[in-house]
Amino acid sequence: MLASILEIYGFKPEEWITEPFGTGLINHTWLLKKNDEQYILQRINNNVFKDPYAISNNIRLVGDYLQEHFPDYFFVTPIHSIDGREIVQNDDGYFRILPFVKNSVTYTTVESPELAFTAARQFGKFTHLLAEFDEKLLKETIPNFHNLSLRYRQFEESLQQGNKERLSIAANISKQLEKYRYIVDEFEQIKKSPQFRKRVMHCDTKISNVLFDKKNCGLCIIDLDTVMPGFFISDVGDMMRTYLCPVSEEEKDFSKIEVRDDYFVAIVEGYLAEMKSDLTEEEQKGFIYSGKFMIYMQCIRFLSDYFNNDVYYGAKYEGQNFNRAINQLNLLQRLEEKEESLLQRTKQHKYIFMSKK
Repeated sequence: MLASILEIYGFKPEEWITEPFGTGLINHTWLLKKNDEQYILQRINNNVFKDPYAISNNIRLVGDYLQEHFPDYFFVTPIHSIDGREIVQNDDGYFRILPFVKNSVTYTTVESPELAFTAARQFGKFTHLLAEFDEKLLKETIPNFHNLSLRYRQFEESLQQGNKERLSIAANISKQLEKYRYIVDEFEQIKKSPQFRKRVMHCDTKISNVLFDKKNCGLCIIDLDTVMPGFFISDVGDMMRTYLCPVSEEEKDFSKIEVRDDYFVAIVEGYLAEMKSDLTEEEQKGFIYSGKFMIYMQCIRFLSDYFNNDVYYGAKYEGQNFNRAINQLNLLQRLEEKEESLLQRTKQHKYIFMSKK
């Protein structure tokens, strides 16, 4: 399978060592090695990304703009096949090859506020540099990826049509989630507000999508498949969801779930170090809402999938998506409990904004 792909790129398969690489759950990834040369080979999951060419279109447009206007910015783009293609296709799927960034370091968990600050600054810088780029040129690689209104409608449908036994088991958490409907209402207002503009967003800002050097300075952002138009709450919200808590969404000991104040401040300061001049006052008021937005959306998606018999996320054990939903509900509650104190913490720093009522 891979040998034929390598040949399309002019690589002699017998000269290259190919081994699985990384921890990504969506695409299949391999490391290609020959002496001191290294590349990343990926098969794009076209069950998730229905139009893989939309990905290459977006990366090419963004890459060309950055190369023209900010040539010193490090932006990793796919190499071209012999006949000039960024994605190649055969009977086994869609493939691409990317340069391997040598001497880079990745993390799967956010181990310090300094890492959170650096990662937030990297994602903020990416969007800041693209402030004058016409985001309408980009395609949605996953349509409605962060459309909370749609996700809530899907949640309501699962309450009507889902597995009756599971609906009974989770009745209490369903009721608790319904009282957070105001988060959806606020998203509806954001979509209508001229104070919230669409920009080029990464939309998957977990820590593993930032490359660091050996001194933990940021090198670049990677995994660009979800780069598309969106609101800033997508990127900030995903950082809040995945950086604030010391344990992941898989943790079943819910007593370990907490919101770490220093990590919140680090995200705010890192992101605004690049984006403060770009965000409106109303957008700056939306930082804590961003966390609520993303945590709540992920929570109802997990619970909807549980009611729908785990058809989207799957489950390695009975009730996994139910546990994930409870985990995220606990995180949402911890964030809500700390809202006022977090606002006070930010007022002690150089970036000051008020809570949205």
